[in-house]
Amino acid sequence: MSTLFDFKKGSNESKDSLEANAKSKTLIPEKEEGELERLRNLDEKIADAINRVKALKEEKQALERRVHELEILLNEKNEEIERLRSEKVAVKGQIEDLLREIESLEIG
Repeated sequence: MSTLFDFKKGSNESKDSLEANAKSKTLIPEKEEGELERLRNLDEKIADAINRVKALKEEKQALERRVHELEILLNEKNEEIERLRSEKVAVKGQIEDLLREIESLEIG
């Protein structure tokens, strides 16, 4: 009977065939092998979930930075709009003053 530990360099048996042979001859019942496989699958799923959470956190941080940039831009545009409205009111007042002055010249 050969085991994993019996593997010798240059032997005709491959390491894989020795592992398969050893696995089939181990004392681990099939039920426990199935449970081990389920644990391996669960471990892979947990690792995938952790990686996905990391990726989502990075994406969230990037989106938060973008939101902050857009909020700054929005505030700048709102300030510009307010400045233009103030200018509009000032120009309108100047035009009304000029029109009244023209009317007074025509009347007088």
